[in-house]
Amino acid sequence: MVASQETLDKLEDIGLNMYERKIYSALLGRGVSTAGELSEMTNVPRSRAYDVLESLAEKGFAVIKSSQPMEYVSIPPQQAIENIKKQHRQELQEKVDRLEDFKGSEAVDELESLYDQGLELVDPADMSGSLKGSRQIQQHQGTMYQEAGDSIKILTSEEGLKDLQENHYATLQEAKEAGVNVQVLAPVSEENFDHYQKLENVAEIRHLEEDEEMEAPEGHFSIVDEDAITMSMTHDDVHSTQDSAFWTESDHLAANTMAPVFKTLWNKSGKPEQPEGMDKPSPQ
Repeated sequence: MVASQETLDKLEDIGLNMYERKIYSALLGRGVSTAGELSEMTNVPRSRAYDVLESLAEKGFAVIKSSQPMEYVSIPPQQAIENIKKQHRQELQEKVDRLEDFKGSEAVDELESLYDQGLELVDPADMSGSLKGSRQIQQHQGTMYQEAGDSIKILTSEEGLKDLQENHYATLQEAKEAGVNVQVLAPVSEENFDHYQKLENVAEIRHLEEDEEMEAPEGHFSIVDEDAITMSMTHDDVHSTQDSAFWTESDHLAANTMAPVFKTLWNKSGKPEQPEGMDKPSPQ
């Protein structure tokens, strides 16, 4: 017996290929079986079944018995998941260790030198471009915040404040500890008040509120050291793959155009009021 297509699709999500999914689910239904039996049950070519079962054993989904003919024992799903989680953690740690070793090597110093040389030849007007997809935008913003030496000014939406706390808290904390002045403007409501309370440990935050004289702008922008800026080009409700933004290292746009806009809104805003019945959480 082989699992449903929906379950087989879920097994793909955790890294099993088509043959591995079919044979593992069939092996679960038998407990112990041979490659030949599983091949007949799943229509996986017999010549491939042995390789597939060996792969499943390496991943922690099966155990090979010393018998003639060779038999295979299924590993319970919960245990198999823990096995593959352990492998992924180990592989990830090995990759992180290699990256850390490379980061501190002379090769990176050489690459940094090449970058600095190339930067001297680039017109500041050319240091701009578009970003597509939430992941790329998040990475770029994170890099900007890491490179901040003086100030970070962020205007964002109600949902954007949640995103800022969930994805950039640690980076902003490091920036604050390094003496960077972090300011955040955003609508603060009952929906995102918990995020606001956590984020105020690493930033000064003011509530962006609409009134008769001013409409709160929609969207997001970040100004770093008043010489670099990232601006959103889409609404919060677009799919993450369709999210887009514009970035530039134009000090004119950052310092002379957007920084005064931020300052005006900042001076018109104040500390948000705490909704009734909400307690202040402990620092993150």
